[in-house]
Amino acid sequence: MTVTPPADPCPAPFNLARHVLGDSAARLPDKIALQVLRETGAERWSYARLEAAARGCGTGLLARGLQPGDRVLMRVGNGVAFPVLFLGAIAAGLVPVPTSAALTVAEITRMAGGIGPALIVAEDGVALPDPLPCPVMAARDVLAMEALPPCDWAMGDPERLGYVVFTSGTSGRSMAVGHAHRAIWARRMMHQGWEGLAEADRLLHAGAMNWTYTLGTGLMDPWTVGATALVPAAGVPVEALGLLLKRFDATIFAAAPGVVRQVLRGALPALPRLRHALVAGESMPVALADEWRARTGTDVHEALGMSECSTFVSGSPLRPAPRGAAGYPQDGRRVMVLDAVEGEGVLAVHRSDPGLMLGYLGDEAATQARYRGEWFATGDIVRQATDGAISYLGRADEMMNAGGFRVSPLEVEAAFAGLAEVAVTEVEVKPGVRVIAGFHTGDADEAALQERAALTLARWKQPRLWMRVDALPRSANNKLNRRALRALYAERAVP
Repeated sequence: MTVTPPADPCPAPFNLARHVLGDSAARLPDKIALQVLRETGAERWSYARLEAAARGCGTGLLARGLQPGDRVLMRVGNGVAFPVLFLGAIAAGLVPVPTSAALTVAEITRMAGGIGPALIVAEDGVALPDPLPCPVMAARDVLAMEALPPCDWAMGDPERLGYVVFTSGTSGRSMAVGHAHRAIWARRMMHQGWEGLAEADRLLHAGAMNWTYTLGTGLMDPWTVGATALVPAAGVPVEALGLLLKRFDATIFAAAPGVVRQVLRGALPALPRLRHALVAGESMPVALADEWRARTGTDVHEALGMSECSTFVSGSPLRPAPRGAAGYPQDGRRVMVLDAVEGEGVLAVHRSDPGLMLGYLGDEAATQARYRGEWFATGDIVRQATDGAISYLGRADEMMNAGGFRVSPLEVEAAFAGLAEVAVTEVEVKPGVRVIAGFHTGDADEAALQERAALTLARWKQPRLWMRVDALPRSANNKLNRRALRALYAERAVP
């Protein structure tokens, strides 16, 4: 177990939105809080205006007859309406539920059925539940509420439900995760334990606003400390991010590793203002981190986290992770490696962590199944070194078994760094027989791939078959989807 000094308890009464915006808007009313970036310019919002819009939105939502605790399903993309609605609902004591604008009718229908929304706020053209479970408000009306009188901050128990997010669903079923207002209090441990974030920073996050990584690291954390959040507008191509980093003087860049890889493929000018980069969402290959450092002259700091508990293990400017490791437990965290054999086991977080979810909405059995006594088992397989550094090996349900040996897909994929983009998973080639399969993109020569495997991997770790794909399947948040790889193999393997 790794024990660090406990975090200060969250004060009560408390409101998440007030914690994010209230102090910064009072201290820095005219400072730019948010810039939504386009290749042709940017939309700028000051702290005073952002707070006024959020609290005006809260007033408008309550005027529609919504009651404290009612859930507001968000069908809104990357624009100012998203944070205004999210924080405005929380300010008024409502519970926002952000979702990806890319979801289909079938997907959002199932999700809505599990949360029971009292209102849906949607942009034109975005899929809605069928049949509609409640009234629908146009997203454009959110910004029109800016002129309304500000709602009072709905103060209350920090343990009460504050917002709901959905897991990525790459394991087969997306789960509704309920977070308390206190979740934002836990994020203070990340400001120096991972982000190295200060008031003078300009943090550009490349992800969609509905993703918890973007919502926390890209928006709420900068506003909590009085920094400026930079977010690309919907439709801005990844290839443009390098130029946007320079043009808008970003000091911190945050993205998924897959996005970092795409940025490095494009035009990347000198970035004299950039201090470092942050990655999360999936493991950062060592070779990719090396390339980022070589191209930009800045470090990249990784974090481990999840929808259920944001991030809690990370490297940081103050304590960089050893090469190949994700980092250390942040100060204030209690972390355990369960069922450890030579330091390798399941990563777990103590029940007392202020950032841990309240539970899966409507599924108490699934919630309790994640606990081992007082420990929440993340499902991540890690190795902890004697100095406390933690290396990520993969999801428990993604670990491969080759000849009785447990094999991390990340270890196998790392063997092909610089040669091709490769992903591996275990597939069933006939009933009861499973082998490691490699999937590669582009014009990679399979003979060369197999030769590299023979030179760098023990025999039982080497892929037994290869399949070329146009692109590796990824979620909306750019996470590799190994389940989709297995489905693709099964589809092609049908006689």
